[in-house]
Amino acid sequence: MKKQVHLLLALLFLPLLTIAQTKVDASEIIAKINRGEAVNYKNAEITGNLDLTKLSNMKLKKEKGNDNSTKEYISTVTAPVTFEKCTFNGSVLGYFNPDNGVNVVKSSNEVYNTNFEKDVRFENCTFEDDAAFKYSEFKGKVSFAGSRFEEEALFKYAKFKETADFSKTEFEDDANFKYVTFPTVANFKNAQFNEEANFKYAKFQKGADMQQATFNGNADFKYTQFSESANLKGASFKGSTDFKFTKLNNRSVTLSALQERSK
Repeated sequence: MKKQVHLLLALLFLPLLTIAQTKVDASEIIAKINRGEAVNYKNAEITGNLDLTKLSNMKLKKEKGNDNSTKEYISTVTAPVTFEKCTFNGSVLGYFNPDNGVNVVKSSNEVYNTNFEKDVRFENCTFEDDAAFKYSEFKGKVSFAGSRFEEEALFKYAKFKETADFSKTEFEDDANFKYVTFPTVANFKNAQFNEEANFKYAKFQKGADMQQATFNGNADFKYTQFSESANLKGASFKGSTDFKFTKLNNRSVTLSALQERSK
């Protein structure tokens, strides 16, 4: 009887053990990436900064310029990256500028960027610190669906070659997609922007799905270009908006006109 009770208790607590997040040091993940291995974690707490900008294959990008030009170092993630229901308690860096936020007398004239050759998935994850992918090039499919960014989500100048899924993503701080070009329908359905949503100069080459999205802060779509469609059905704009010089199929369009088209 006692053995049966112990077995029953073990079975009852098994789901809790399965759900609990295991801790994984960020250095372990970097080591896998440096070996060219696929990264796949679920229900894990990633401790420390996941700095992808100084991988073992880092190379200096050679550009024409004088000796005072900025040196750009490129690291490349060569295998697929998958994180599901993970928590990152440090920064996740695909971009790093040593001079940012530092009061220096002389600039280092260096910047570190990361490109991704395969699919990248951060689904239903929580980013407790900065997430920076400025200038990153994503050659495969990208998904941050259902994730939560508690600090700035920096995707300025990022290059997406395939699909980009930010559906049901929550941005607690600024979401910066300035100058980003989306080659397929950009999915921001049910996304929530609690601070500034910056899509200034962004290009949606196959349209954007922003159905039921919520913009609680400033929504900046100045100079944004939509091709084919911009589905804003049910989207809510509760803060200030800027749709000056916004275009749909190369014609100027207002927010109210985009909303009317989405009905």
